[in-house]
Amino acid sequence: MSGTGRRCGNLEHVTYAGDISPRQAWDVLSTDPDAVLVDCRTQAEWSYVGVPVVDEIGKSALFIEWVSFPDGARNNGFVDDLRAAGIRDDQQILFLCRSGNRSIGAAEAATAAGVGKASYNILEGFEGGLDADGHRGTTGWKALGLPWRQS
Repeated sequence: MSGTGRRCGNLEHVTYAGDISPRQAWDVLSTDPDAVLVDCRTQAEWSYVGVPVVDEIGKSALFIEWVSFPDGARNNGFVDDLRAAGIRDDQQILFLCRSGNRSIGAAEAATAAGVGKASYNILEGFEGGLDADGHRGTTGWKALGLPWRQS
């Protein structure tokens, strides 16, 4: 699997393994027994919007906040939380947020700390970006019909 990394001017500056679509993420999770999904949204998002479900493929998602709600403060213990969750150095980590932006920072932090063998950002995230009417939900994990539940 190849990722796109991030661009800085005309030079590509790869600070994590790359970006993958929600469907690609599902395929990786389904075929790589060691791959792990980390939902790095906030507790409020997990509670009110829903969560990805990967138990049908014999996995459990990890829920570790990258930033907190409502202040948006970065979780300075994020890398420690990843390690405490048991992520091994031989695992691919797939990071999911609302729309695929915050999860870039999470993937960069994991990569910089040497957590896992490769960290990917899931493009479009759980809900996707805003559409022409300013609404989410037309792209992303949920819109593709990938498994999820709401409490």
